[in-house]
Amino acid sequence: MKYVPIPIAMLAVGRPLPVDVWSDTGQLLLKKGQPIVSEQHREKLHSFNACTTPTDALAWQRAYERMVHAMIREGLDLQQISNASMPSEIRESDYIVGQEARGGWLDLQAVLRGILYQGGLAINPASRLEGIKVKALALLKEDPDDSLFCLFQALGDESLGYCATHALLCFVICELTGQKLGWSLAEREPLHSAALTMNIAMAREQDSMARQSSALTDWQRTLIQEHPGKGADVLSGFGWDEADLVDIVRWHHAPDDPAAVPHNLGRRRLLHLADGFVARTAARKTRAAQSAVKAVKSMVMGAEGDAVGVSSAMAQAVGFYPPGSYVLLANGETAVSVQRGQRANTPWVISIVDKDSMPISHYVCRDSAAVQYSIQTPIVFDNVRVAVQADKVRRARERIPRS
Repeated sequence: MKYVPIPIAMLAVGRPLPVDVWSDTGQLLLKKGQPIVSEQHREKLHSFNACTTPTDALAWQRAYERMVHAMIREGLDLQQISNASMPSEIRESDYIVGQEARGGWLDLQAVLRGILYQGGLAINPASRLEGIKVKALALLKEDPDDSLFCLFQALGDESLGYCATHALLCFVICELTGQKLGWSLAEREPLHSAALTMNIAMAREQDSMARQSSALTDWQRTLIQEHPGKGADVLSGFGWDEADLVDIVRWHHAPDDPAAVPHNLGRRRLLHLADGFVARTAARKTRAAQSAVKAVKSMVMGAEGDAVGVSSAMAQAVGFYPPGSYVLLANGETAVSVQRGQRANTPWVISIVDKDSMPISHYVCRDSAAVQYSIQTPIVFDNVRVAVQADKVRRARERIPRS
């Protein structure tokens, strides 16, 4: 029997455990329903490398993710979520095989957030992250514009948390840009895992910092500075034999550092750019979001040498007004970008507010390359007070002429 280590540090004293607990040699340590009775008992479990079966481990992980999602939805403080123990109950539905790799982008976001929150204590993280990558690539291949739309919309929704949305959006941007650069799948693959996990050493704190209204503390600034190295160490602890992945994560804040592996330079630069781009376009309590067009142009203008090609490819791949972002049209209407156009600055858009500030309920896709629907200026998420209905957007996009 193969056993999976359990996050002993996240088990509450006095609460029943929902699984049988075994040593890594197959000795039964606790039966389902029995509690850890003391800190000394916890230490004893640790000395025996406490484990459970793979089936129970995955179901317990799903129960944890479901619990975290419910806490976020209920508006609980992130510090409370950060201190939450593993749940004492596992539902029958948590045992459904492959549940974590089903659904759409927001389903993947919920699963990924659970893994990132647990960090080095995550249960069976390598195979579960692989499942997320496979499903994410399938969603992206099926409809790149809808993928961008869903994630850019989620980026502005504070109730969903920030860390996992950031990771998935970086994943999508890196994959689309890598394709634009002509990189092979083998060249792009290390970026997939790196984008999803680069902030694993500060995921909980990243969500907290995204919501706080005060300036960063010295401790938070140190954490931001040190998290790439700590994250690389966490990933090494997962048992991954992927030196390129660890290198990219370790140096994603300093892609040109001479200590890094030379052949990963382009990939590190791309992840660094995607990471910075997403961070700039996300609002904070202490600053407004930067428009996507401004963020893209600043990276292109600030690039030098070989980095120019990477930044230009990213601008072409995502567009100046990526799906899910908002714009003001020349006719006075507020619109949401829903599909990339022939050029980076001419996406297809849907007007959602008319020139008299009245909501528009009938969704019609317009080509912003046409003079009457040309884009006058970008609008940040916080300045839009009308909710966009994703299902109506998808139906409207079906009527866009195929070129």
